[in-house]
Amino acid sequence: MITLLTGENTFETSEAAKALVSSFDGRAEHIDGSGVELKGLPDLLMGSTLFAEQRLVIIKDLSQNSSVWEKLPEWLSRISDDIHVVLVDAKPDKRTSAYKAVKAAATIREFPAWSDRDSAKAEQWVLQRATKAGVGLDAKLARYLVMRVGVDQWLLASAIDKLALLDTVTQTALEEVIDANPSENIFQLFETALTGRRDKVAEALRTLELQEDPYATFALLSSQVFSLAAVTFDADGGAVKDFAIHPYVASKLTSQSKRLGKKNVADIVRIFAQTDADMKRSKAEPWLLIERTLYSLPT
Repeated sequence: MITLLTGENTFETSEAAKALVSSFDGRAEHIDGSGVELKGLPDLLMGSTLFAEQRLVIIKDLSQNSSVWEKLPEWLSRISDDIHVVLVDAKPDKRTSAYKAVKAAATIREFPAWSDRDSAKAEQWVLQRATKAGVGLDAKLARYLVMRVGVDQWLLASAIDKLALLDTVTQTALEEVIDANPSENIFQLFETALTGRRDKVAEALRTLELQEDPYATFALLSSQVFSLAAVTFDADGGAVKDFAIHPYVASKLTSQSKRLGKKNVADIVRIFAQTDADMKRSKAEPWLLIERTLYSLPT
């Protein structure tokens, strides 16, 4: 029997492999595919042991071992019925004959990476995992956690583990123990700039300078401007879905949009476009340009 666990969502592929191990009545064999030699394939795929009638062999990233991967089709039909071979591979080259042979012979389970469009799915997953862990999260806190951390399941699972240590989970307590991802820090910076609090903007920028790249920071700020413009000039109400804007962020930006008005939002877009051009021409030190831009926003 052959199973292929594939996709860039490494958390879910890992969980699927763990589930197979848990349901197996025996000791699973974990193999690093990069270290497999061609001469070792018979023992992996056909050999039996003195201690077990059934075997579960989990091989990770075998497709990265090109010499063995290319020869794998010759061995697929020889795999013993007593052996369950599980190939764990995030991104095998689907153009290769080896992959096509595996596809024809294996049960394939695909786990695509989540994107911002999957925020609702992530919120439901957080609620379910939190319940299993005995963490008291409601829908509002689950949404806030996803907004703060992002949709990366490894980070969300780690966050839930930290929250499980608290007696009571509130938004304030969550903020104290869960680090915000860069996008959340940038969103807070942008929101602060729109309220004209220069002292807070300067303080946030000094912190970001120690941790982040200025060009990456400006790109994230520009994405917030794009989202603000999308919400402001949205004719049919579909911008949140079309541009995968997180509902929490959309609600915040909608409030800012109503307060600022279309003219001011258009001016913000123009200011950022000018800064983008200035950064490309290296007219000044990038952090200085970012600071000047945030100070010049209409409030």
